[in-house]
Amino acid sequence: MRRERGRRGRKRACGFCIDKIDGVDYKDVPRLRRYITERGKIIPRRISGNCARHQRQLTIAIKRARIVALLPYTAE
Repeated sequence: MRRERGRRGRKRACGFCIDKIDGVDYKDVPRLRRYITERGKIIPRRISGNCARHQRQLTIAIKRARIVALLPYTAE
């Protein structure tokens, strides 16, 4: 596959690193909602701009929040 010239944008900074958040909390539902689509899927790292460490923590936190019914598994 060929990549078009000039299509690459600026890399987004990790929102958790900017706010100096060490660990992602599953009870912080408003923050977690920003990283799931309206269909309930977790937004990938290349789109959200998170660093690898925080993306792993985010994924675990979203899954925990789903288990305790703070977030939906799918859209209504």
